[in-house]
Amino acid sequence: MFTGIVEETGAVERIQPSAGAIELTVRAKVCARGLKIGDSVAVNGCCLTVCEIKRAKSRAGAKDIRFDLLKETWKRTNLQFARVGSLVNLERSLQVGGRLGGHFVSGHIDGTGRIIRWERAGQDHVLEIEAPPEVMRYVVFKGSIGVDGISLTVAAVHKKSFRVWIIPHTYENTALRERAVGEAVNLEADLLGKYVDQLLSARRLKLK
Repeated sequence: MFTGIVEETGAVERIQPSAGAIELTVRAKVCARGLKIGDSVAVNGCCLTVCEIKRAKSRAGAKDIRFDLLKETWKRTNLQFARVGSLVNLERSLQVGGRLGGHFVSGHIDGTGRIIRWERAGQDHVLEIEAPPEVMRYVVFKGSIGVDGISLTVAAVHKKSFRVWIIPHTYENTALRERAVGEAVNLEADLLGKYVDQLLSARRLKLK
């Protein structure tokens, strides 16, 4: 479980396809502290398991963290578009008793969206994302949504897209600063909303 509060941006160091998986290596500093093999880390909002940790040679205090991605995960997330040097949002899993600064984020991506508007508005930025129907059904005005692992508040909802506002801190401290119109972002709808929908759907079936 995560909160959607990005701890740092890591740089992709290596992408290596293998027989059954894709090996993704990311260089990190903050998220490498206390990290162990088998721990979970959200990479652009996608929950991945740490498979190997090595000390980075070119940056003091940094470590190279390797994850093995199933090809299904690779195809369903925007990690497939990552290149060596690309920035990715990183967050370690929530500890019991830790602060929930954002909202409950499972790290299970519901789908990818496409940026259709990304521009500065005063000190902030406006980000509009076209999303698939299976995500849009859970998007509500003033509700929460995970975009590349970032907990954001929905500012407007349209038929096929939604809009969020990005404050300077979020822009400067996440990989969103590298994004452009037309690019893909990982989306995770609010977990509580999905549970409520499932419960109501089961009830409707019983009433038929």
